[in-house]
Amino acid sequence: MTDTAVDAICFGVTLLGLIISWGVYRRRGAAPALRGAALSLVPLAAAMTGVTEFFVELTFSPSRWAGVGVAGLAVVLYLTSGVMLSRRAGAVGGASARGETGGRAERKAAGRGSKAPKAVEPAADPEMAEIEEILRNRGIK
Repeated sequence: MTDTAVDAICFGVTLLGLIISWGVYRRRGAAPALRGAALSLVPLAAAMTGVTEFFVELTFSPSRWAGVGVAGLAVVLYLTSGVMLSRRAGAVGGASARGETGGRAERKAAGRGSKAPKAVEPAADPEMAEIEEILRNRGIK
């Protein structure tokens, strides 16, 4: 494709997008219309900066498609390794939790399901003990 044809297509897509954005402005307001106008200007900007030449050559070049495939494979491998590392970190954390010794594991188990009130040390002053008892009866800790 020639540069003139690509520029004409990009200009046409931009013009069509701006017309649709004007219709959106009339129906839904300024904010959605501005978003549509911004997206409509992208093809024109791509044509003016020369980005479209890369995509036109990409479409008709098998070696460029191979490069895109290799780049995609690299992204997939990178993301897969991240998932594998996070699973390994989770498994290591889970193994240490299962191998806990008595005190810590019992505290965790007791903290999960028990709603039993904690024993409060008796106050040295009998009046404070009475106040604490009243607060405990009302559910105030």
